[in-house]
Amino acid sequence: MSDNKMVSKSNMLIESEYTVNLVAQRVVILAIIEARDQGSMSEVGGIHRIKASDYEKHFECDKTTAYRSLKSACESLYESEYVWKSIDEHGRDKINHSRLVQRASYCEGGGYVEIMFGTDVIPHITRLSEQYTEYELKQIKDLNSTYALRVFEILMQWSSVGKTPMITMEKLRSCLGVEDHQYKLMSDFKKRVLDHAVKEINDHTNITVSYDQQKDGRTITGFIFKFKVKPKAKALVASKSETKRDTDTPDLFHNMTDSQIATFSYKLANLPELGSNAPIGKSTAEYAAIIASELADESEQGKYMPYLAKVGYRKTKQLSLVMD
Repeated sequence: MSDNKMVSKSNMLIESEYTVNLVAQRVVILAIIEARDQGSMSEVGGIHRIKASDYEKHFECDKTTAYRSLKSACESLYESEYVWKSIDEHGRDKINHSRLVQRASYCEGGGYVEIMFGTDVIPHITRLSEQYTEYELKQIKDLNSTYALRVFEILMQWSSVGKTPMITMEKLRSCLGVEDHQYKLMSDFKKRVLDHAVKEINDHTNITVSYDQQKDGRTITGFIFKFKVKPKAKALVASKSETKRDTDTPDLFHNMTDSQIATFSYKLANLPELGSNAPIGKSTAEYAAIIASELADESEQGKYMPYLAKVGYRKTKQLSLVMD
């Protein structure tokens, strides 16, 4: 399982109410990636094996911790239900209760767990819904709280605009899995849940987020989150005494300005040659936002180099980017 794997969930699953610990969420994410790679519904509905070595690799822990974490994840997952809303044939809200997994197994001494997704979950992880959210696995690997991970997923639903609509207090608590008896005081909720999650996201992911409180009089009724992709840190230039540059290898990474990224990502998103790479259900603007993120990433930018010339890019002697 490579480091740049994409995690895909339907927006309905992200917004559903469920309470599992951080390790269990991570296991679900790894299983979703495997299910997506398998492709067919019959295979997705089968058993997914998550190895301790994979968990150790992606979340940077020792083997002992990985084994112990997987075992605790099994116990948490099997006991978990999730609650989501749908609409019946008469347009009325219907509240559904179901299980995240149908089966969760841990192999003593085998170093792996196996999970089988619940039937109701499968459509939400296989891109069968028109509205879904996608992000890179590496972006959440250093998040150490379940609330930070859930907030990050909520934000990624609005990655194309960088701002969420107003999320009511009730809805936010539900989406984050905060139970009714927890953090009843607003000061506790902000300190223990919201501010802590925001700090983790700002410290450990590729975005910077803040929020505005929405009030009815003196009562806080909800929040609006604003976020943006962090500017690409400039690469350190090694001295000649430390590194000998390979003059036969072309320079592929370029520090593009925000304006250039915005312009070229939109043009690339409209190229017929790249159209087949657009995620199912995403608009051109949302696909452009994905490309923009990758143009700012040294490890991803290179794959667009063959197409940039077609949309008006040319390289100067100073290796800068110029828009026609």
